[in-house]
Amino acid sequence: MRVVIVTESFPPDVNGVAHCALQTARHLVERGHAPLVVAPATPRSQASPERAAGAMTGGPEALATCPVVHVPSLPLPGYPQVRVALPSRRVAAAITEHRADIVHLASPFVLGVRGMAAASRLGIPAVAIYQTDLAGYARTYMGAGEAAAWRRIRSVHAAADRTLAPSSAAQRDLEAHGVPRVRLWRRGVDTVRFRPDLRDEAMRRELAPNGELIVGYVGRLAPEKHVELLAGVCGLDGVRVVVVGDGPSKPALRAALPGAVFLGRRTGDELARIFASLDVFAHTGPFETFCQTVQEAMASGVAVVAPAAGGPLDLVDHGRTGLLVPPGDADAVRDAVASLAADPDRRIMYGITARTTVEGRTWSAVGDQLIDHYTDVLAERRTAVAA
Repeated sequence: MRVVIVTESFPPDVNGVAHCALQTARHLVERGHAPLVVAPATPRSQASPERAAGAMTGGPEALATCPVVHVPSLPLPGYPQVRVALPSRRVAAAITEHRADIVHLASPFVLGVRGMAAASRLGIPAVAIYQTDLAGYARTYMGAGEAAAWRRIRSVHAAADRTLAPSSAAQRDLEAHGVPRVRLWRRGVDTVRFRPDLRDEAMRRELAPNGELIVGYVGRLAPEKHVELLAGVCGLDGVRVVVVGDGPSKPALRAALPGAVFLGRRTGDELARIFASLDVFAHTGPFETFCQTVQEAMASGVAVVAPAAGGPLDLVDHGRTGLLVPPGDADAVRDAVASLAADPDRRIMYGITARTTVEGRTWSAVGDQLIDHYTDVLAERRTAVAA
């Protein structure tokens, strides 16, 4: 199967869209298919915009068997880590030259819209992956614009042959806003990389020299993540907050979270050791359509505190693998962490159960499910043409 993955983000970017697109391309190659990635150029690739034939970007962990076409892009004002693709004929040309059987649109909004238009003109079926709560972001950054964001989402996804939602909450949201042909496709987790036995006592002593309980957050440091809700946790006796990630909110968060340790961006095996060395993982963002870091914490055998909204509703079994709290409630976050700090046996059991819960959610398993979706869409398109 020849697949063109048009993605709004791709490694070396570090976010859920980029990670999922990379894992999808990797799995397709492993299963003998032929993927091609179309993604916004990074500053480095912008200097050499031609197709990187035979080389997938993304560092040493990426496969070297998938070509990538980089489309010119500009940094998002106020958030330079995010790049927005500029108008380009490369999207349609790439789909045509690759002789695509199907087009995979990863979180389509700008570049994905062009990919959808090109697929439609060429008569090629498209599967759209819903991954970013753009309506929630519009509310956070502009204080309005939620209705306009949903109109954009509905327009793009309604043109696709199938939309894949990462969680039950996301599927309900899409259907409630009139998006047709929605199916559930959850995300995988690397249970080999993220595992409990990587717990590092030397790292723990460095992060918490007085033996404090270590509560970690991993993710972007941006307004929509509401990491400031950990301020109350910073005030708990015997607790050390560790923040992993980077973004525009970092300076403000340093002031808002006294005593917290900021480690910056960490990836790969180093990130896995950090996850396994936590006592509690606390996520604060209410706009997660899935929340991959919650799943990585669970794979690492760590109890989770997360908002009872979006993706975490599917991931966290309240009172069994972690605790769900009302979104945006700093006191509830603090009290949940305090309760786990006071009951180490319960905290450890949550972590053990969390690991068991995610062991079957490998990228290989969910990648095969994605290929099944492709196969179904191709069969439906052939049936429609024959009729």
